[in-house]
Amino acid sequence: MLLKDLQHIFHKELDAVYGKEEVDSFFFICTEHYLDLPRFQLTLQPEFTLNKSETNTFFKVLEDLTQQKPIQYILGETEFYGLPFKVNESVLIPRPETEELVDLIIRSHSELSEESQPKILDIGTGSGCVAISLAKYIPDAKVYALDVSDKALEVAKQNAKLNKVEVTFIEADILNKTSLDLVFEYLEFNTIVSNPPYVRNLEKAEIKPNVLDNEPHLALFVEDDNPLQFYKAITNFAVNNLKLKGELFFEINQYLGNDTKQLLVDANFEAIELLKDLNGNDRMLKGRKK
Repeated sequence: MLLKDLQHIFHKELDAVYGKEEVDSFFFICTEHYLDLPRFQLTLQPEFTLNKSETNTFFKVLEDLTQQKPIQYILGETEFYGLPFKVNESVLIPRPETEELVDLIIRSHSELSEESQPKILDIGTGSGCVAISLAKYIPDAKVYALDVSDKALEVAKQNAKLNKVEVTFIEADILNKTSLDLVFEYLEFNTIVSNPPYVRNLEKAEIKPNVLDNEPHLALFVEDDNPLQFYKAITNFAVNNLKLKGELFFEINQYLGNDTKQLLVDANFEAIELLKDLNGNDRMLKGRKK
C-alpha cells in the first residue's frame, strides 16, 4: 500500500475527532517510530510503499486512535525534558507543565546548591519522569522516588535504566504516616517535589475522553470534599524531612492555587511563590523551610 494513500485514510477517519493538524502529527510520529522514516521523506518519495505487515501495523494504530487511545500508549513511549520514557496505562503521560516544574528545580539547584550531594525526593513518581530528569541533569544529586503503585514503579525502574541514572525507588503511601516514618526515619532532603493527584471529580467534565478513559484515575483524581489531602500530607512530611532551608515544590490544581499556598504559609515556610505556567495558569508552588 502507498504510504500517501494510508495518510489519506488517517485523515478521513480521524480529522473529525482530532483535527487535520493533529492527525498529521500522529501519522508522522508513526512513520518515524515504525518505519524510521522522517517526515520530509514522504515528499521525496511519494511512491513509498508499505508491505503487508507494516500496513497492518498502521491500521491497528488507526483503530486505537479511533477509540481515542493516547498515541503515547499506542507507541509505548514518549519524550520528557529531552529524554525518552516508556509509558503504559499504569502511569500518567508526562505533561509539558511538569517539564516546567523540573526546569524550575534545576534552575533553583544551580543557583542555591551548596552541598556536594544534595538529596532529592519525588513523591508520586509515576513513570519516574521528574526523578529521572533531575538525576540526569543534577548528576551530583542522590535521588529518591516514591509511589504507592508497584506497577508504576516497574515502569519507572525501566526508565531509570533506559536513561542510565541511579534512582532509589520506594513503594509507600504518602498518606500512611506510620509506614513513612519507618522508611524515612534517618533521611532528610534538600528538595522534595510532588505532582500528586489534584483533579477534583467535579472537574471530570473538563477532561478529554482520551485521558479519562485511558490514564490511571489513581494518579489523577481526588474527592471534591478533600482535594488537598495529598498536599497536606506532603507538606507535613516536608516539615519533618526537609533540611533547614530545604525547598518544597508542587505542581498544583490551577483552581486551588491560593488554597494550596496557604498550606505552606500555615506550615511556616518562607520564600513562598505561586507560579504560572506558559499558559498563564497557576500551576507551580514552591517554598523554603525556615
